[in-house]
Amino acid sequence: MTESSEQLELFQTFPTGLPDYRIRESRRARHVSIKVHLNGEIEVVVPLGYDCQRLPDLLHQRRHWLWQTVRQLEHKTAELAQDHFEPTPSQIELRSRQQTWQVLYQAGDRQRLTLTQPSPLTLVLQGNTDHAPACTALLRQWLTRQARAEFAPWLRDLSFTIHLPFNRISIRGQKTRWASCSTQKDISLNYKLLFLPPELVHYVFVHELCHTVHMNHSAAFWRLVAEKHPDYQHHRDQIRDGWRYVPRWVEA
Repeated sequence: MTESSEQLELFQTFPTGLPDYRIRESRRARHVSIKVHLNGEIEVVVPLGYDCQRLPDLLHQRRHWLWQTVRQLEHKTAELAQDHFEPTPSQIELRSRQQTWQVLYQAGDRQRLTLTQPSPLTLVLQGNTDHAPACTALLRQWLTRQARAEFAPWLRDLSFTIHLPFNRISIRGQKTRWASCSTQKDISLNYKLLFLPPELVHYVFVHELCHTVHMNHSAAFWRLVAEKHPDYQHHRDQIRDGWRYVPRWVEA
């Protein structure tokens, strides 16, 4: 009997070595952690003074998980539309606001780059528009302003409605978190939430407001989430793939 060139594998095989990774020291880190970013980059975060010569042995213990995570990410990103990967966007879809903005580029003075809004739902970048990083940096600043205008009143209204007060709100562009809450009840929101459907943003807000009572993910915390948002489990499952809504240029 001749063997087929295509056979089903009983066990998934991985390379014997490690995928490429970079190391980052952190003052806040108490132990080694591994983060696989959406662009496939593997970041190993270590405490200050950590002996990095110990890392290869440590990572080899997680080798199968690392390769599996990288391959799963490659598989998921292969399903995304091509415009998801554009270095500079021609449109910006803000699902939380149910808006689609057109982005126009006008080449001009190469020493200066400006962003204006000449009409509703239209942005114009003028200047050195061939420099993609500068263009996306300016658009991320715009996203930050949009997020503050949209989310600050939304979060305060929700806080009043579900009787969970907080202190201050800030807008950031975190790489790995949609939001966070401090022990002082300060809530930090990621401007990337603008790309999520409103129901997922609502879930994130409820989640963080519940952290003003429980600074953990204990059973008591989830009971409070269920009390304030009975359908939370459905949205909790959905938001695990929420990164699919965020175009690659936003992560640059």
